[in-house]
Amino acid sequence: MVVNKCLAITTTRAISISASTTSPLLLVSSSLSTRKLPLSLSRPNPTTLSLNSSATRLVSFYTPPMNILNKLGFGFKSTPDPSSLENSSIAQGPDDDVPAPGQQFVQLGAGCFWGVELALQRVPGVTRTEVGYTQGFMHNPSYEDVCTGTTKHNEVVRVQYDPKDCSFESLLDVFWSRHDPTTLNRQGNDVGTQYRSGIYFYTPEQEKAAQESLERQQKILNRKIVTEILPAKKFYRAEEYHQQYLEKGGRFGFKQSTEKGCNDPIRCYG
Repeated sequence: MVVNKCLAITTTRAISISASTTSPLLLVSSSLSTRKLPLSLSRPNPTTLSLNSSATRLVSFYTPPMNILNKLGFGFKSTPDPSSLENSSIAQGPDDDVPAPGQQFVQLGAGCFWGVELALQRVPGVTRTEVGYTQGFMHNPSYEDVCTGTTKHNEVVRVQYDPKDCSFESLLDVFWSRHDPTTLNRQGNDVGTQYRSGIYFYTPEQEKAAQESLERQQKILNRKIVTEILPAKKFYRAEEYHQQYLEKGGRFGFKQSTEKGCNDPIRCYG
């Protein structure tokens, strides 16, 4: 469940405006009756303006919630259009992208993908990272769709790495260190199924290594790990502003290093 902190409800009514007024402000006649219109929590709510009964037009004062509030887990929990779920078989299909020759893919979900991506960018042998959505039922979801918690997608980093220079186990070490794998659908203040812990493998060797790594980690933590280990499914690249977010400066414009082997603390939101 995504906690909604910013509940932007727009009140709607039909109002009459005097076209002959000389004031720079719109004078609304309080003597005219108002007609209540249906109120929507997920769509713009229009206001009907009547100018001397000669013209009527719809004006919306709706302002979409800020993406950063959604990123923090506060935003509208609207329901995606059911028709967009028709291609769920595509979303549940395998990832049909191909890594560069001699390279391998793995998808890792460990909460908000911004900080996880930066940590993985710093690993020697990692040649490319992308953040996106996977394991859901909606084809081509947007960030706003995923934030509703109804599409079942997870925020992940798809890592391309050279196995000659980067072992799969070294990626898992970073994965475990970047989050708490014992909290279900939550990492810190980020709450929702899109923040669940997951390792999504492409080969039987990766699956075996992931299971063995989880068992070792279980003994270290001595708490039940809820990380899911599943075959990789179709990867939907997230919007461009999410890509390499912290490298580009994040919220406050302070760029963070992606130098290989860098141990600088990661500021998760910039």
